[in-house]
Amino acid sequence: MVWTPLHAKIHRTIRSRHLFERNQRLLVAVSGGQDSLCLIKLLLDLQSKWGWYLGIAHCDHRWRSDSEANANHVENLAKTWGISFYLETANKPINSEAAARDWRYQVLSAIAQANNYQYIVTGHTASDRAETLLYNLIRGTGADGLQALTWQRPLTTEIMLVRPLLEITRKQTEQFCEEFKLPIWEDSTNNDLQYARNRIRQELIPYLRDNFNPQVESALAQTAELLQAEVEYLEKAAQELRDEALGTCTERSRSIGDEENYLTLVPLRLNRRVLQKAPLALQRRVMRQVLQQILTDAPSFEHIEKLTALIIAPNRSQTDPFPGGAIAQVEGDWICLK
Repeated sequence: MVWTPLHAKIHRTIRSRHLFERNQRLLVAVSGGQDSLCLIKLLLDLQSKWGWYLGIAHCDHRWRSDSEANANHVENLAKTWGISFYLETANKPINSEAAARDWRYQVLSAIAQANNYQYIVTGHTASDRAETLLYNLIRGTGADGLQALTWQRPLTTEIMLVRPLLEITRKQTEQFCEEFKLPIWEDSTNNDLQYARNRIRQELIPYLRDNFNPQVESALAQTAELLQAEVEYLEKAAQELRDEALGTCTERSRSIGDEENYLTLVPLRLNRRVLQKAPLALQRRVMRQVLQQILTDAPSFEHIEKLTALIIAPNRSQTDPFPGGAIAQVEGDWICLK
């Protein structure tokens, strides 16, 4: 086996960040593109040092006329490498990026659970991280959106999603594939500029690289890394503040299709005196956490701001209804959600 600087870097990253343990079962998502082929080749080469059991999963979205041939190509690679292969094909074509991502993670989690894999591993790179930061920044987001694509996150209580290549750029994965003559399957949809992410990749990133910073992808990925640690800290601090400020009452509820009543703790009140002592950043995070419990969709900036404003609003002030009909009203020292 040829041991390259990229092998050494990924080996150190896995060890220093504790991404995997030894002798674990890793399910690797392989599309056939350069990033996923680079990933599976690196993991195969490191396998003897870590004792992993590797499997390959491929998700066919039925986006392209060649998607079945693409799936067969990945299956043949798995056979060549002697790796277990799992294929899931969408019942009907999935036409949005968000829906496709949700479907992929559902499918990968189901495959992992059925076959006792502890980790799902994807080939997201520093380039993906940079593009995600720009995409979310343009759409309007806080630090949470800017730090998206973390090294690892739980998909279920038993399965962890891991991204070992977040310090590697797409240019580096391309060079790696060329060096080892890996048979890349070119995805024609990557060049379709109707998708915002492709325009960021094909037009915006090259413009920033040529006119502002030749290392823009790595710089943006480092920014996302810094934000990740800060978001984790702020979320924990906000949870502690929320626990201190939260008043609850117990109400009897009935679950759908269940004849037995059960008790649930429903958040109803937030103590304004507790919240008033906290910085605005934590106040907003507390309000977002509360709204995430009562709204079906993610709370918007406007939702968070109008709830935060009640911390110092006059008595009897109230919001207009949130989606779903809930309102918040000031009652003395309390913000009450009704």
